[in-house]
Amino acid sequence: MSSLPSLLSDRIFGVTGIDPELRPATKPQFGHYQTNVALRLAKSEGQSPREVATRIVARLEVADLCEPPEIAGPGFINFRLRTEVLAEAITDQLADPRSGMSSTQQPQTVVIDYSAPNVAKQMHVGHLRSTVIGDCLHRVLAGVGHHVIAQNHIGDWGTQFGMLVEQILDEGVEASALTLPEAEALYARGSAHFRSDADFAERARRRVVALQSGDEQTRTIWQQLINVSLAGFNAAYERLGVLLTDDDLDGESTYNDDLPQLVDTLEADGTAVIDDGALCVFVDGFTAPMIVRKRDGGFGYAATDLAAIRRRVRDFGADRIVYVVDSRQSDHFEQVFLVARKAGLLPDAVATEHVAFGTVLGLDGRPFKTREGTAVTLYDLLDAAEEEAAPPIALAAIKYADLSNGLNKDYVFDVHRMVQTTGNTGPYLQYAHARMTQVLRKAEAEGYGEQTKVMVLEEPAEQALALLLTRFGDVVDEVAETLQPHKLCAYLYDLSGALAIFYEQCPVLKAEGIVRESRLAMCAVTKRVLATGLTLLGIEALERM
Repeated sequence: MSSLPSLLSDRIFGVTGIDPELRPATKPQFGHYQTNVALRLAKSEGQSPREVATRIVARLEVADLCEPPEIAGPGFINFRLRTEVLAEAITDQLADPRSGMSSTQQPQTVVIDYSAPNVAKQMHVGHLRSTVIGDCLHRVLAGVGHHVIAQNHIGDWGTQFGMLVEQILDEGVEASALTLPEAEALYARGSAHFRSDADFAERARRRVVALQSGDEQTRTIWQQLINVSLAGFNAAYERLGVLLTDDDLDGESTYNDDLPQLVDTLEADGTAVIDDGALCVFVDGFTAPMIVRKRDGGFGYAATDLAAIRRRVRDFGADRIVYVVDSRQSDHFEQVFLVARKAGLLPDAVATEHVAFGTVLGLDGRPFKTREGTAVTLYDLLDAAEEEAAPPIALAAIKYADLSNGLNKDYVFDVHRMVQTTGNTGPYLQYAHARMTQVLRKAEAEGYGEQTKVMVLEEPAEQALALLLTRFGDVVDEVAETLQPHKLCAYLYDLSGALAIFYEQCPVLKAEGIVRESRLAMCAVTKRVLATGLTLLGIEALERM
């Protein structure tokens, strides 16, 4: 169903012909919504903004939705929804199992590339951000009706595996018996060995050739390392409560056989040219070319990224491809997208977006690292939060802290603040949901379980909460379009604040008759919206706290 703001916006657009950019009113005395469309039209119309506003208001047919619009200041148009219209919208929302969320009229196939840990290494703080953000976007896009294909582009190929396999053979280790932390420790020993022993380094290089040529022993150990890593990754995903499964795996190794043919095609059609012995693609705006084949004949991850785009377009039928990767890779993805379009791998109709994110900082304001200067593991972060709160609350704290900031911004991992049930935190939203659950449970126990089909919205706090509830679908749609989860977080925080004011100023169980029933219905709608919104964030909506 169309939301009230959408209906009103459509009416204004029908008169003005441009997007009214309807916004919630800044103060209650200005009504519920306002637009500056008259100010934007004034110059082209050759009239003052107030004259344009007067003409717009005279032509608007919104009496079924609003009180008569008012013109304020230099030409703002303010709208106050009719109380009965707002009440009807909440009644409809109560009966709607989707809590007011709409389904897109143009469903797309959306491929989301996120998480992407490396084999034989534990997931760390950077993987936390990619995984949590990607999971939220996955939930939101699927929630509004798109077909979402998750791709976990794990690092399971490359020269480092020659070193790893050779170190395993030197130590006589049974690779299949390793845990992921043990595999990472072995990786560190192998790296040190590689740097200090020229003979070992040469054997490791030959082992890479053996891996690439399909040597049975080398491939067996390599696969054992992958299996060990996947067990560790899946345990982390289960603890994080995200949607990723083995069905979403998209290892670099799966593109290995595609690269020679892809690169040969780029060279044959003139997209790529030899430069200083390497095969390169030059695109405007970049001083350095993209190297798709090295001088030694090897392929880097740029070639793999092109092959991935080709598969996602050709085999998956992607309409939109989203990469959730840290902001340090922004230039790389910009170049990859340009090269893919130049090469004809990426049609103009297919949208590509890099959802870049900032760094997690420690309390000292510096990138969050251990005392030894290494990246903090994901498990260390979760353990630290669970020392302060129960697991579902700790996880809510971490996810909300990650999602509630603008993605490009760095944020401080202050676990003590994050787990609080007051302020702008995940547990605060969980508490609001649990509180409404308790109210409704008590009402049912006292025989007040039936909820009215007629809402009474006489108090300002009731109207303010109802107004926010009607915006839920629009907010989710906006997140699906802009890929900015913090907008959903901000909405849920505002909703929880309006709920607290409503609950303080409008007695629920102590009210009588239709007023009590109406307020119980308001609690039920708010509970459902909070639950749906929290689920879209990947946070558990707790029944008790």
